[in-house]
Amino acid sequence: MDAQNHSAVTRFFLEGLTDEPSFQLPLFILFFLIYSASVVGNLGMILLIVLNNHLHTPMYYFIRNLSFIDLCHSTAITPKMLVSFVSGKNAISYNECMAQLYFFLIFAIAECHMLAVMAYDRYVAIRSPLLYNVLMNYQVCSKLMAGVYFLAIVGSTIHVGFMQKLLFCKADLINHYFCDLLPLLSLSCSNTYVNELLVLYLSAFNILIPTLTILTSYIFIIISILHIRSTEGRFKAFTTCSSHVAAVTLTFGSAIVVYLQPSSVHSLAQGKVSSIFYTTVLPMLNPLIYSLRNKDVKTALKRSFRKIGFSWKKKMIK
Repeated sequence: MDAQNHSAVTRFFLEGLTDEPSFQLPLFILFFLIYSASVVGNLGMILLIVLNNHLHTPMYYFIRNLSFIDLCHSTAITPKMLVSFVSGKNAISYNECMAQLYFFLIFAIAECHMLAVMAYDRYVAIRSPLLYNVLMNYQVCSKLMAGVYFLAIVGSTIHVGFMQKLLFCKADLINHYFCDLLPLLSLSCSNTYVNELLVLYLSAFNILIPTLTILTSYIFIIISILHIRSTEGRFKAFTTCSSHVAAVTLTFGSAIVVYLQPSSVHSLAQGKVSSIFYTTVLPMLNPLIYSLRNKDVKTALKRSFRKIGFSWKKKMIK
């Protein structure tokens, strides 16, 4: 990425969340706690699934990948923001900005398609429980994950590739706390028509297609649940899906506000507030969403704590 060939501006300045000095320390503490909880929660979920054999199922394979995506998603944004709170320097080089944008887009797009894959997985589990392990075998799950990352990398590469073709002349203050598509496009002195079309069409593909997939899956899931005669069976099926519905609603709701509004009504300030949710808060919430109402995860946690307690007692005795 050679900034000199594409841009007169070699570095940008991030406006951040606020320029009030009195808010910098409280915001640093708040987002440090959120990021710490996100790292602990997602790494904990990954390790819990890896170390417990009874969680080696397609459902938890996808949850493990979602935790990895959330961990990388927040890591692409939050550490730089925390440094800015402490140092007061919000400068970011052109190459760093493009790199941040590239990795942010990869994991943002991957999360959208990951949630669609998880909806399909729940559909197969409830619609064909006896054939579930056959229909969702390791090869199928691997191909679905490869498709998720392929679409994410292609989408991100297209966006960043066209972004690098733009010229940034004098304006270098990004009205955001990280390098995002729309704030960067607003600074360019080139014609951004093609880039704006890409934002619209690729956002529609990466948000609406997964949304339609999820809605279709859940229509069939609800029909299947209503055919379950046992009240206990219906409750278990609804409980299994409720956590996924919560994650989907939070993710796509905030993404639609930022990327699928008409440019005439879109506000960068509003987009900044909405993006806080899906870049920092949601990666922290997902491990809680998928663990608090999940008996298998609770059982695995109890077993892990017992093993830790047992090994600690053995060391104390020795």
